[in-house]
Amino acid sequence: MSEFDPAKSFGPKVAAEYDAAPRGDEADGAAFLAELATDGTALEFAIGTGRMALPLVGHNIRVDGIELAPAMVEQLRSKPGGADLDVTIGDMSKVELGRKYPLVYLVFNTIFNLLTADDQVRCFENAARHLSDDGVFVVETALPSAWVKPDRQDYVGVEHVGVAEVSLDVCRYDPVTQLLEENHVRLGTNGITMSPITCRLVTPGELDLMARLAGLRLVDRVQDWRRTPFTAASQAHVSVYGRA
Repeated sequence: MSEFDPAKSFGPKVAAEYDAAPRGDEADGAAFLAELATDGTALEFAIGTGRMALPLVGHNIRVDGIELAPAMVEQLRSKPGGADLDVTIGDMSKVELGRKYPLVYLVFNTIFNLLTADDQVRCFENAARHLSDDGVFVVETALPSAWVKPDRQDYVGVEHVGVAEVSLDVCRYDPVTQLLEENHVRLGTNGITMSPITCRLVTPGELDLMARLAGLRLVDRVQDWRRTPFTAASQAHVSVYGRA
């Protein structure tokens, strides 16, 4: 999607609807992360609407954030406690805050929103710059196989079938660029709406190599925030990186 601009994709409309369908893993995620914020502070890359940050604050952790989309921050500010968080508007792969944290984290596939390998490596490098000597960088993503199968690089999936609305997930994957072009299409009695997004999918092994380039190494990997073991059947992972 040549006209797709990641910097503009999380505007007011997307931000207003972002929390409409909670994932339900916020409590488990906050508990997992709180154990790693050893001095009571953490930095979230792409803090968004505070879906994970605000529950983490509930564990008496001070959470700072970096966020590219002002509209997402506006939604964060409208929530109880959201106005108290220190959030810097900017690119998580470039913005430097000038302080160190025991925990930097990036959740819900957001590393995929960086659309080149260079940008994804720069994100790891920026995380490393913000880590204390014994700090860790936590990344949560799905595996590419959760979306893309070897025999179906183009597909349409049915997300919802209702009386007044049908939702489709229309996708195309390019194995050369590793870009997944995706559009959530809603067909309803009130018309048609489209919600496009492009992601660069990478495997856990690729993330490990990016970490190495940034002077980090894999410390732990589990399937989810509840620490379910990561196996060959897993479709997602939470990976913890520390200094090499």
